Amino acid sequence: MTLLSVNLNKIAVLRNSRGGSEPDLIQAAQTCIEAGAGGITLHPRPDQRHVRPGDVRAIAALLRSPALQGRIEFNIEGNPFAAPRGEYPGLIELAREVRPAQVTLVPDGDGQITSDHGFDLMQDLPKLAPLVEVLRSLGCRVSLFVDAGAQGFEQAIAIGVRRVELYTGPYAEAFAHGHAHDVLEHFADTARRAQQAGLAVNAGHDLSQANLGTLKAAIPGLAEVSIGHALIGEALYQGLTTTVRNYVQLLR
Repeated sequence: MTLLSVNLNKIAVLRNSRGGSEPDLIQAAQTCIEAGAGGITLHPRPDQRHVRPGDVRAIAALLRSPALQGRIEFNIEGNPFAAPRGEYPGLIELAREVRPAQVTLVPDGDGQITSDHGFDLMQDLPKLAPLVEVLRSLGCRVSLFVDAGAQGFEQAIAIGVRRVELYTGPYAEAFAHGHAHDVLEHFADTARRAQQAGLAVNAGHDLSQANLGTLKAAIPGLAEVSIGHALIGEALYQGLTTTVRNYVQLLR
């Protein structure tokens, strides 16, 4: 079964818009877990526009509790090249503190409202290699955010990368316009090549209840999906528990 990792960034956006501590990320995480989510994802950024370093530490502590330890995957995402700023210590230092099961490296910057492209593996792997080595020494599985059509999977395996996450924004856009078939084979081919090289394949970005089933059917062996924006939006109408259960059922 494909693992559902719920991204809680949008919960943090709502909290930050008012200040204070509501809605509470810990309660949201517990609700998602009780509804069947197998993982929690956080994507801290240096500008702290949503999830903050304290949130990463708090969720890590929750998932290390006796009731949850070893049951729920913790995935943190971010740009490993973004310099520390204020209370943000940098992605690698956060990973050193909380030791998540998975770290997904993403080439995003402050000017991006959201992640909108993956790494160019052929160009970026040499500078990623020492960071991957550090993360592996911390016991973290490393995943790289990549575009459909990416090349260099064998080289990624050679430096210790174990997964790639397909950036599914273009698929979601095509699906919304009724043209999913135009891009699905491109995504499926990329997934096949990654799997043949020895990588597990994750997917994320703009996935929703409407488009997830079609993508999953096109990618046999899909390991994990990380879903936040659409899931939290749908939860406004359906409730968080019901929405998470719907996604879990789709992934079965």
